[in-house]
Amino acid sequence: MASKPFLAKNALYSVQQIRAMEKAANATLPPETLMRRAGVASAVYARSLLARPPANVLVIAGPGNNGGDALETAHLLADDGYAVSVILCCDLARFSSDAQKCYQRALSSKVLFFGPDYLSQARPEQWSLAIDGLFGIGLARPISGLLQDVVEKLNQLSALYRFPVLSLDVPSGLNADTGQIVGQQGSAVSATHTLTFIGNKPGLHTGAGRDHAGLVEVADLAIDQQFRQVPKAQLINQMMFSALLKPRPHNSHKGSFGDVLVIGGAPGMAGAVLLSARAAAHCGAGRVFAGFVAEPPAYDSQNPELMLRRAGDADFSVNAVVIGPGLGLSPASSDVLSKVLQQARKLVVDADALNLIAANADLQKLLASRTGATILTPHPLEAARLLGISATEVQADRLHAARALASRYAATVILKGSGSVIAQADGEVIINHTGNPALATAGTGDILAGICGSLLIGEAPAFDIAGLAVCLHGLAADRLVAQGIGPLGITSGELIHAVRNCLNEMLADSSEAADAY
Repeated sequence: MASKPFLAKNALYSVQQIRAMEKAANATLPPETLMRRAGVASAVYARSLLARPPANVLVIAGPGNNGGDALETAHLLADDGYAVSVILCCDLARFSSDAQKCYQRALSSKVLFFGPDYLSQARPEQWSLAIDGLFGIGLARPISGLLQDVVEKLNQLSALYRFPVLSLDVPSGLNADTGQIVGQQGSAVSATHTLTFIGNKPGLHTGAGRDHAGLVEVADLAIDQQFRQVPKAQLINQMMFSALLKPRPHNSHKGSFGDVLVIGGAPGMAGAVLLSARAAAHCGAGRVFAGFVAEPPAYDSQNPELMLRRAGDADFSVNAVVIGPGLGLSPASSDVLSKVLQQARKLVVDADALNLIAANADLQKLLASRTGATILTPHPLEAARLLGISATEVQADRLHAARALASRYAATVILKGSGSVIAQADGEVIINHTGNPALATAGTGDILAGICGSLLIGEAPAFDIAGLAVCLHGLAADRLVAQGIGPLGITSGELIHAVRNCLNEMLADSSEAADAY
């Protein structure tokens, strides 16, 4: 889309695509070329994480090409004067011919070789870096037995002695497509850094991926552009949204920037609708109304500019409606939701509104038949209810779940969580990389819904707005943590002013970029 310029470094490829590109490139290159390029790239990146030689480096090499990449890296580092120890976790007879040649080069260098039990005998306090080359993208079964012991011992030692762990291509045990650990009883390396080959993978950025991959860098291995496929997804970059943020004219007034109505506030849950409405106001809406299923407060003492009223008395035809924060599951809530689904021009559906829809076929039909812009903001359990599956199944393939929801309800979907997934009905997906555990607290979802509602007032597509809102939401949390506020104990109310600050900075950056252009 025009507002999200494609950047190669943001492209996310499926495992199937990576294999196809690798196969096509290999058909035109001499043997070993890509493996040697991977080894050179890995050695260069490893050096950036190391002190000068002779720092101690541990390399874990497994079967398959990932092990070959690791062995190539090992001998290059040893040739540079590093003290390299390799744990060989494979049957050499199973190596490909390319990997065999990497092994022979490592064997001829000063690399020291050990068996899988080495981790229980070594002195890890001396290691400056561990390199994980156990399994790559081809892992189909859970890591188990002796190799699982190796993975878990490496994770324990790296946490205890605080040495960095560099995974080659993908942390061993992690599904590169889904971001989940392979197998319910499986294990995965917890890397501080991942150097991924040929192209970036979605599983490094969502689900468990962010906890296991650490900082991700891409080595494209100089694959010719003719072999590159159209990516299945993209990683969010702020540049994607520069066209959405434009300076406001001096000759404007509150009516120039539209009205947002936030509906929720069942008995005992007034705070949710107020948080969402406050967020909408702080993101630039001209006026913000809050509709309550229960009796509304007289006014909001923190933001008295908010206009509070009964939900049934609200005008559902305003520029954008947010429904769900603290809505409750009562018949009255369901009746309001039914009217909103039919009357709202632009709509954000959150929280209990999603749960009501999941339980009511008539509401599902109303949602799917909408023609106005619609954004759904489920967390995994809400998504599971809407799809009629379990939250575990949603998390097992977050991209698939988000796409399925977007297709079923003809809407833009924000599947919240680590590496939030934004999908639209045609299958296009972007994954967010901003945010941190500070957002794991009550009310932050209400704030995201309010941000979406305020930004949705304009003419930009809902998909772009959802991506911008999620990026902004995470940036605000990152800003607070960088300032020493959190991540523990940040309340959702603290997030709102940080969101406003980040939005204005993004606006200023966009204006500068436009001027420079």
